[in-house]
Parts: sequence; C-alpha cells; structure tokens
Amino acid sequence: MQKNTYDVILAGGGVMGCAVATYLLKADNRLKVAIIEKDLTYARASTPLSDGNTRVQFNIRENIQMSLYGLDVLEHFAEEMAVGDDKPDVAFRQQGDLFLVDEDGREGALQGLELQRSMNCDVQWMTPEMIGEQYPLFNIASCIGGTIGRQDGTMDPYAVLIAYKNKAEALGATLIEAEVAELLRNGKRMGGVRLASGEVLKSNIVVNTAGAWAAGLAQTIGVNLPVQPTKRQVFVIETNVQPERPLPLTVFPSGLYLIQENGGVFLCGKSLASDPIGTEDFSWDLQLFIDVLWPDLAAYVPSFDRLKVLRGWAGLYAINTFDGNAILGESPQVCGLYLANGFSGHGFQQCHAVGRYLSELITGQELSLDLSIFSPKRILDNKPVFESKRKLV
Repeated sequence: MQKNTYDVILAGGGVMGCAVATYLLKADNRLKVAIIEKDLTYARASTPLSDGNTRVQFNIRENIQMSLYGLDVLEHFAEEMAVGDDKPDVAFRQQGDLFLVDEDGREGALQGLELQRSMNCDVQWMTPEMIGEQYPLFNIASCIGGTIGRQDGTMDPYAVLIAYKNKAEALGATLIEAEVAELLRNGKRMGGVRLASGEVLKSNIVVNTAGAWAAGLAQTIGVNLPVQPTKRQVFVIETNVQPERPLPLTVFPSGLYLIQENGGVFLCGKSLASDPIGTEDFSWDLQLFIDVLWPDLAAYVPSFDRLKVLRGWAGLYAINTFDGNAILGESPQVCGLYLANGFSGHGFQQCHAVGRYLSELITGQELSLDLSIFSPKRILDNKPVFESKRKLV
C-alpha cells in the first residue's frame, strides 16, 4: 500500500474515533488505520468537557443495549485496555442516576421503566415518600415520583478517551495531528481527505467522527447532517450542606441536573433554549448561573439558597435536531462514508458499542448488536426515532 493511503481514515480523534480504531484493529490487525485529530491536547474536545455519565435509563431498546454493553466493557476496562504495564483507571463510581418525574413526565417514565426492567436493568420506581425519606434535601412538591438506575454512574471521561487513544496506537493505528479540511470522493465512492495543509490522504473508507464539527465536514462532500454544535455550561458549586448519604446524579423535572462530587461540592447544569450555536465560544457565564440556574436549583433544593460558585466551563454537544439520536452507519449518499454523529449528549457513554458496531460493519463481520434503527437513511426517509418527551441529559 502506498504512503498516505489507508484502509480506513477516522476524521476526528476524540473518544469515538479512537474507539472505532481500537475495535477495527482488534478485529483485523493488518488494517492500515489513520486517526486524524486537529488538537491532541483535546482542550476543546467534547469528551473531556462532559460530565462523564453513563446510564441505562433510555426509552429505546437499542440505546439501552448500548449502555449495557458499555457496562460490560467498563467491568474489565483496565485489563482489556492495558498497554504494557499501564492500566487505565477511569474512576467509575455507580452512585446511580435519579430522574425526578412530574405529572407531564409520568407516561414516558413508566414506559421507559417497563422496558428497562424487561431487559433486566436495575431500575426502580421511587414514590415521593421514598424520595423524601432517602433524600430529604429535595423539595419534591411538584413530583409524583422518580426512577433510579443503580447501574448508572459517572467516571473520568478524559481517562476513557486517553485509554482508547493509547490502545489504538499500541494496536498499530497512525495518529496524525492535523485538521481535516475536506472530504474527497471518487464518483459515488469515498476517495480520502484533504488536510488543512493541503496534503491528501487516500482511502475508500472514511468515518466522520468529528463530533460537534461533523456537519461542516460532511458538507464538504455534499452530505447534509442535521447536527448543530451547541454550547452547554457546567458550574461547580460549594455549599455548607452535607447530605446524610451520597446523592445520586439527580435530574429534576425542569431538566436541571445536579451531581455530588464530594461533600458539599456539586456540578450543576441545564440545557437551555438560549444555548449558543457554533464551535468558537467556550466561555462560561457566571451571570447565567445566578439569573437562571440558581433560582431553579434553590426551588428544588431549598438549602442551596446560599452557595459559592467555585468555577465553571463550557463544552459542545453535537445536537441531532432531527430526532436527538445517533446518526450511525454508512451514508446512503456516498459509498464508504461512515457516520458516527449527532449523539446529542450521550455519545461518550455509547462509544464502546459504536466502536464495535462500526468495526463490524466496515469489516463485514456478523453484527453483535443491530443498530440499524439509527441508520442515516432514516433522515432521507423522514422517519425520526424519538427517545421520549422526558428532559434527559
């Protein structure tokens, strides 16, 4: 094979690109695989700027299946992803995810619970009395109950990303620090990529793993993706309140979420209609917390009416404006263009299943898990796959 020619090119070297490369090379170590990432410090990559949560609480079977596979992977992650004597520690803690439900969310919550329980997920319904007894900090006057997933939890997302990057390199992937400026095609087939430097890398198979930058990259080859890069902010707060027991990650009916880091230190965030669209703004706005999030938080947790904001940050979500779920699989418009885009905030937790799925599609293996429900063809056919009406993070 000629220099600058590869079997597979990953356009984007975040956790999704590195996971796909790892699974590809596990499937066939003879493959020549290139991962192209514009910034290997990952300063603006979405994964390190995320909350690192994983959950089984979805309303679509395939999303739950991806989460369950991810939990299986995490159980043996340190051993499976070891490079020599270096075993990654992703600090996974299963403190649980608690979704508080008001009347508007009742139907979706109970439908999801029934499906999750049918798939042997450890998810329970909590009555207001149970919530009040176990988590007396919360004002649940507007809630009819909640669902708690005991398998759900948080981890160090950067550690997961670096583990996949290191493993992919150890298996033989070529990691290139460069920006993919343009996708290239030969007729109806992929031809490779052009870098910002002007250099051309050839391949009949290119995977768009560019995250929040995916739509702009796809546009260079005439493929329109309904993916908007959307800024989301996270605030780190400290209170004098010490919960009697560790709190689960809690999502309130308004969509506001709260994660206890340790003691009286918490992470807090919320999706807002006013969240800016674009890939350049990574500033965080203290006034936004004071004016919008704090009143919401204090309504649900009255003892948080006094607190200190320690710091904050902003990262990008790749929001699928079509139906909020992954765009996953080979493009029906260009042969050899594979898409792993538009995860709308739950891509990090699905990277394990997506990596395996795309590697199986590309190498022609039997599928371990059929994820064709998320095929990009559904967009052309105008057949959206909606999760539910609940405000999930």
